[in-house]
Amino acid sequence: MKKKKKWRKWKKLFFWDDGFTFVETIAVLAIMLILTATVGISAFKYVDKAKILSAKNQILSYRMALNAFYLDCGVYPSTEQGLEALWEKPVLHPIPKNWKGPYIESEVKVDPWGNDFVYKNQASEKDVVPYEIISYGADGQEGGTGNEEDLVSWKM
Repeated sequence: MKKKKKWRKWKKLFFWDDGFTFVETIAVLAIMLILTATVGISAFKYVDKAKILSAKNQILSYRMALNAFYLDCGVYPSTEQGLEALWEKPVLHPIPKNWKGPYIESEVKVDPWGNDFVYKNQASEKDVVPYEIISYGADGQEGGTGNEEDLVSWKM
């Protein structure tokens, strides 16, 4: 008989079957919500930085491809041919004879904010920089600061 009493005593101490109250459950959910919101807000700070870094990497990739295009063809694509000349052989004048592309791994993509990259051939303007690749940033318009700052190939 004494064994059963001891067992009941231990069962009461370690196998508590009352469960959680409604208030305890709400308190736990509230704490989880606060922690999740804090992490989410912190993560958004890094999303903007990641988009800027991604756009810079894309521009650098296009720069390398444009230099390979130049080595093969002797000229950079015209403004009208654009960055698409790195993926498909241009059909607009001047048509390069030694085109050995594609010079990029996939079709020309938009920048991380969904805007097209702007390509300008400046070789005829006697400029120091033969071409320019621009991403207008988050606002998609020329100018801006911070997240909306323009990213230009010759400034990198």
